[in-house]
This record gives sequence, structure tokens and C-alpha cells, in this order.
Amino acid sequence: MIKFILPTIIIFLIVLYWEKINEIIFKKFNVKMKYISVFIILLLLIVISILLYF
Repeated sequence: MIKFILPTIIIFLIVLYWEKINEIIFKKFNVKMKYISVFIILLLLIVISILLYF
């Protein structure tokens, strides 16, 4: 049960505080969060397609 509740709470908190997280990352690394998220999504798609191929 905890393995379903904990990720849900984490995702909810990320969505709730998205602007604050985005602001902190931009101040620290001078990189917009949308670029990081696009890179992660592309990386996940590549990994999934590689796993499906082999």
C-alpha cells in the first residue's frame, strides 16, 4: 500500500510547488526547468525504445 501512496504524495508535492522548484533551479544553475524536463522525457523515450528493440 505504501508503494502506491508515497509516489502519489511525491508527485502531488512536485506539482504543487512546481513554480518554486523551477525558480530555485533557475537561480542555482541558470537553466530553465522546461529544458531539463524535455531532456529527461527524450532520454526516457530513447531508453524505452532501446529496451523494446532488444
